[in-house]
Amino acid sequence: MSKYLEVLTPQNSQLLFIDQQPQMAFGVQSIDRQVLKNNVVGLAKAAKAFNIPTTITTVETESFSGNTYPELLAVFPENNILERTSMNSWDDQNVRDALAKNAANGQKKVVVSGLWTDVCNTTFALSCLRDTDYEIYMVADASGATSVDAHKYAMDRMVQAGVVPMTWQQVMLEWQRDWARKETYDAVMDIAKEHSGAYGMGVDYAVTHVHKGPERVKHGKRIGPNPAKY
Repeated sequence: MSKYLEVLTPQNSQLLFIDQQPQMAFGVQSIDRQVLKNNVVGLAKAAKAFNIPTTITTVETESFSGNTYPELLAVFPENNILERTSMNSWDDQNVRDALAKNAANGQKKVVVSGLWTDVCNTTFALSCLRDTDYEIYMVADASGATSVDAHKYAMDRMVQAGVVPMTWQQVMLEWQRDWARKETYDAVMDIAKEHSGAYGMGVDYAVTHVHKGPERVKHGKRIGPNPAKY
């Protein structure tokens, strides 16, 4: 159980995106689809900021599922997309090889965001845990299923098997851990402002009103660092 007491770090983590494709998203009923995409892209940007090795895998792109979200691809333009036929990513040798390469560097905590929770995520997680000493951290709000119940019971089943449930923002802030880490501070704040909803709004408010931060646009005019005087 001691491994579950370890927090995620950039040194022990890798990230896997499973089937973040439009046709798969069409069937999602467990979370608002736009919120889902927002969370997926926020998680991807966080991984980029912390140099987390990231694997992107797809299923039946041409015949059924469509291309990976362009917003996700824009974060990782250099990544190869690993195309599969199997619903279970663990059945694909290319996926196993990509994860093993990162695990060999000590990055055995596999953070997973995928569609659907009740099929592709669950089968991957169970198979991976059975065959390896990797740990699976399932990002619940960057994954989706065909119903609320399907998502819930899939998450329950995976947790029973030892999968750790997470949210995307929790993952990002666990990677950051200390606000004194200035090399990633600005990137995390930018991601929060764009993708973290109320938290991001609070960050923006603090920057502009509390700390009298950078200029903004007001009524079509650029304003300076102290909006109160305008």
